[in-house]
Amino acid sequence: MTNDLDALLTALYVHLDDHVLPSANQRRGPGRPRKLTDAELVCVALAQVLLRCDSERHWMRAAPARIGHLFPRLPGQSEYNRHLRDAAPVLLKAAMWPARSVPTWWENLRLMDGTPVRCGASRVTVDRSGPGEVAGYGRDVSHHAFYWGAKLVLITTAEGSVCAFSLAHPKELDERKQALHLLHVRPCAPGPAVIVCDKGFAGVGIETAAAGLGFALVRPALKGESVEGRFPGWLRQRIEAVIWTLKNQLGLERHQARTSEGLWARVCQRICALNAAIWHNWLVGAPVKRSLIAYDH
Repeated sequence: MTNDLDALLTALYVHLDDHVLPSANQRRGPGRPRKLTDAELVCVALAQVLLRCDSERHWMRAAPARIGHLFPRLPGQSEYNRHLRDAAPVLLKAAMWPARSVPTWWENLRLMDGTPVRCGASRVTVDRSGPGEVAGYGRDVSHHAFYWGAKLVLITTAEGSVCAFSLAHPKELDERKQALHLLHVRPCAPGPAVIVCDKGFAGVGIETAAAGLGFALVRPALKGESVEGRFPGWLRQRIEAVIWTLKNQLGLERHQARTSEGLWARVCQRICALNAAIWHNWLVGAPVKRSLIAYDH
């Protein structure tokens, strides 16, 4: 355990409990009171991701030794799993607060891309799996492969903070419609902004609709299309790095979700961890390119 993780969890808990998820305003439900407040649950869930413990069962065994000095009242595995699955709205709220607390939120530049979130690799899994409401067959154009899962669309700052995201069925809602719906329902910038995206978002319909919302889409030129200026390819690499971080370092590729609610909660959990790490690095003046691996020791 390093002092970096302790400092991150302490600072995040204080800000969440004071400004975002105050424990004084939380109502008690029927039954025995929960061991963790919403702010504490978010911090414990983030510690699980940053310490790369994908399984809740293994995490609840390791948590007392890893973060027990910060959270002496830890629930059992079944209680933690149940509360985490139901905590998606709390995790979403906690994830958006750090993104709006860093200076790059006020920049008029955003990056947008979509990536598949695989939920199964066998026919038995497809027939029996619970995420069937949001998962379906789709094609991963980047890797020239088909998959069974959901489509995740992200809108980030140039620094990497996720400002808006959505999860959708790859057949029922294509990437352009999903992105346009996301721009309608989630505020990704405080005002008009330029959004750098890839060729998959090409189309007069989405470009016109996005312009009506105050967003100018910038993308590579299609074959036979002339576009003035040079496309900033290095910006595209930034959101690719964000996707790689979410899937590999933060374990989204190994989410182990078996229901739609669990999948959405785990996506929110990973994005909350990413935004919190970027916010804390900005808070302590750490280098922009500092790796999240620093919290894994």
